[in-house]
Amino acid sequence: MELQRLGAGHADALLAFERENRAYFAASIPDRGDAYFERFGELHRALLAEQEAGECHFHVLAGADGAVWGRFNLVDVADGAAELGFRVAAWAAGRGVARDGVRRVCEVAVAEYGLSSLRARAAVDNVGSRMVLVRSGFRQVGEVELNGRPGLRFTRALAE
Repeated sequence: MELQRLGAGHADALLAFERENRAYFAASIPDRGDAYFERFGELHRALLAEQEAGECHFHVLAGADGAVWGRFNLVDVADGAAELGFRVAAWAAGRGVARDGVRRVCEVAVAEYGLSSLRARAAVDNVGSRMVLVRSGFRQVGEVELNGRPGLRFTRALAE
């Protein structure tokens, strides 16, 4: 599997990933809603424009066949920092895929984007994501509300 910067050529595989895992994701994070899938092409192009402007850096972890195993995004890039968000396919959960993707995107954040720190958030009941963050060097720094649910804030210094 390879961490790849999101491009126009990922649209079909990314849409398949989101559709196939929609119910799985909705169990731990808010559902994207039907409009997301109906307007996927337009939204994908908007993400690429944000990326081109340097506001965000989007990545997919893809298998040799081009199938998306996970998404690893750096958003709200400013002043050497960004917020990390990630999701992996249901079949990949518990297999180290999320941790591997987070490790890789942290490396890219320093080497390619010059970032020095990352922030992340996870719902309290999303134990898997919380464990990935902790095992990836993030430390809990506070609490937050995530779409009406209790959550935790994390941070990680990248340049150590």
